[in-house]
Amino acid sequence: MRSLSLALAAALCAWGAGAGAQAPASPERAASSPAASVAASASALAVSASAPVPSASAPRPSASLPLMPATRLQGPPRGEAARALPIVLQARVLRGQPELETVAEGDVEFRRGGLVIRADRLAYDMPEDLAQAKGHVHIEREGVVYRGPELQLKVQRFEGFFLEPSFELLNLGAGGRADRVDFLGPGRSRAVNASYTSCPREEGIEPDWVIRADRVHLDLEANEGIAEGAVLRFLGAPLIALPTLSFPLSDARKSGWLPPTFNTDNRSGVELSVPYYWNIAPNRDATIAPRVITRRGFGVEAEFRYLEPHHSGELRVDALPDDRLAETARGSVHWQHESGLPYGIRARADLMRVSDEDWWKDFPNRGLSIAPRLLPSRVAFERPFGWTGGGGLAYARVAQWQVLQGTDEAVVSPYERQPQVGLRLGGRQGSWVWALESEYNRFTLPAAELARAGRSGGDRAHALVSIAYGEREPGLWLVPRLSLNAAAYDSEASGRARRTIPTFSVDAGLEFERAETAFGRALRQTLEPRLLYVNTPTRAQRDLPNFDAAAKDFNFASIYSENAFSGIDRVSDAHQLTAGVTTRLVDEATGGEALRLGIVQRYLFRPQQVTAQPDGTPDGEAMTQRFSDVLLLGSTNALPNWTFDATVQYSAEIQRSVRSILGMRYSPGRFRTVGTTYRFARGLSEQIELGWQWPIVERPAVAANASGSGCGGSWYGVGRVNYSLKDSRVTDSVLGLEYDAGCWIARVVAERLSTGRSQATTRLQVQLELVGLSRIGSNPLRVLKDNIPGYQLLREERASPVASPE
Repeated sequence: MRSLSLALAAALCAWGAGAGAQAPASPERAASSPAASVAASASALAVSASAPVPSASAPRPSASLPLMPATRLQGPPRGEAARALPIVLQARVLRGQPELETVAEGDVEFRRGGLVIRADRLAYDMPEDLAQAKGHVHIEREGVVYRGPELQLKVQRFEGFFLEPSFELLNLGAGGRADRVDFLGPGRSRAVNASYTSCPREEGIEPDWVIRADRVHLDLEANEGIAEGAVLRFLGAPLIALPTLSFPLSDARKSGWLPPTFNTDNRSGVELSVPYYWNIAPNRDATIAPRVITRRGFGVEAEFRYLEPHHSGELRVDALPDDRLAETARGSVHWQHESGLPYGIRARADLMRVSDEDWWKDFPNRGLSIAPRLLPSRVAFERPFGWTGGGGLAYARVAQWQVLQGTDEAVVSPYERQPQVGLRLGGRQGSWVWALESEYNRFTLPAAELARAGRSGGDRAHALVSIAYGEREPGLWLVPRLSLNAAAYDSEASGRARRTIPTFSVDAGLEFERAETAFGRALRQTLEPRLLYVNTPTRAQRDLPNFDAAAKDFNFASIYSENAFSGIDRVSDAHQLTAGVTTRLVDEATGGEALRLGIVQRYLFRPQQVTAQPDGTPDGEAMTQRFSDVLLLGSTNALPNWTFDATVQYSAEIQRSVRSILGMRYSPGRFRTVGTTYRFARGLSEQIELGWQWPIVERPAVAANASGSGCGGSWYGVGRVNYSLKDSRVTDSVLGLEYDAGCWIARVVAERLSTGRSQATTRLQVQLELVGLSRIGSNPLRVLKDNIPGYQLLREERASPVASPE
């Protein structure tokens, strides 16, 4: 559970940050009538720095605090500077002797720096520095407002009491009340029978949620608050009760228990976790989360983070000592590390491992990698360097993979590099640009992968050299380029071989502009034709090893590249010309694109013979058609609140589209977005996706006020459904409801993840967010943000200090 609250702490301790007042006094408030105004102005009491003050001194500001950007007004004076601030007192009636005691009655206002006290009556004893206020006492300081019937306060020493005060934190829209608040000196206070909530506070009506405590002790210097007899009540019923609760008074970290989380899914059952946060040191911390899973047993998750002067990292461990379903011990580990070594060397490590091949199915919410069945482990040492007009990078790396096969279609493992050692250089001299890459790799495979037909390990050394002359003028560019790809192999299967392949290319383009008016806006239209000519001689490569080459995806980026393959081991033979044109409508006022249209096609002067894979495979067919497929691109947001995107790959040979992606999204306002995407790949897949966040029942007053102007409630539907038209089934889906009551939010989200052709994992996440306090339950926000384009949080996330039961 978060603190009994950082907010309550701020309310009771904001006063004690300094012994004196906090900001320059504002102009005196006008009296209610001209005569009273004259009287009040003539009788205004100003106590200068020469007035006697108590002997207690304020703490000195630390000389070691770093300089910060001046992003806000200068902070309030502290220490000795605070003593010099004058006291300004005004009222309808003032009487007494300023150097002894002054009594003010009627619309009283007492100011000292940022401290403002308003009351019906106030007596100020100068020798004792004692202010006694009664009747509609109102206090403001540092964004906190107090109200109550009676206050007694030694202003400089900040000692005294406030009877039956209520308080409000203006920046959070939250507050509470107490029977009594005792001020025990700068930064120290005690509240009796205190409460805190962000819900509307009405006399005689209990808020939807409220924290009550018998006593709250606050110490700003120690950055600690302790609540005794704390109870969190929700909808009139006690939700959590703790005899003693310790919490920080700022966003600073503090050891303690975090809110419990729970999940449920169809494979593991119900999971309950109670994390403990351990603030080891300012630069080290850990989170340890014991958990119980109804179908699997007990386990633990742990995360350790460290930030040292020359290295930093994070270690995550997930362990199930005895999984009752799998009847074995299971777990996962993920370690990320970066170091700065002598001589400018940087070291990086990213290691992932799981205990078994079904881990990604049983625990999909603990995915370690973007590709859940391919877990990389990498270690790298790099040394960047530079000189005038150029720079480079020397590196040595190792890469391994853990492949989770399971019972579905086999996943082809990438080659492991043990090691990868290389040097990259590049620079510019006038209009000439050059680059060099030289690298050695030892490629290996796990024993199971070596059994696959046509796969074996080996060594490769390669060099990539290029030189280009870049000529660019306004509205024109022309870049001729000569490159060389040389490689030598020592394969375990075919022995030694080598090849050297040159490539010559010319990249040229024009840019035209003109002013236009459309959609009621002043626009600038561009016309941008582009040509890319490539000539690479044919070199036999079928008998050479292929460790890392694959055909590039055919899109607007790859069609303007010299090589049709990624990696090093294959270089496409090319005598071709790529021609395309793009036009854009750019809003002159905002610089945003209102419309973009593009078309591009490649022409082969001779057939392409080199392929990435052997004959008979999808990537093993030579390119013989002279004209490639046509790529069409379109996107627009010209219509208010609407966005349209389309990419189509059209085959002139079969006179049909081969691939297409069509998308549309409508976002008319906050918490309102709905979008759909259609994806088609002829002979492979056809899918339609629908995602949304939309109010079902909305109460504008609640939705517009993050602090909760009434717990009436608004309902929002959220979700994403991915449906395969080819297989006639839902592949993945997220469905949920959010209920916003203004001061609390409830979320219920169900997620279905496909883990095979006929297998899926379904999990349910339930969360209760108490605005201004904490979130309880599982956290579906990451799922919603990752799956629903344009999803918006109903409340901005805040840093949460850690509360700890003692």
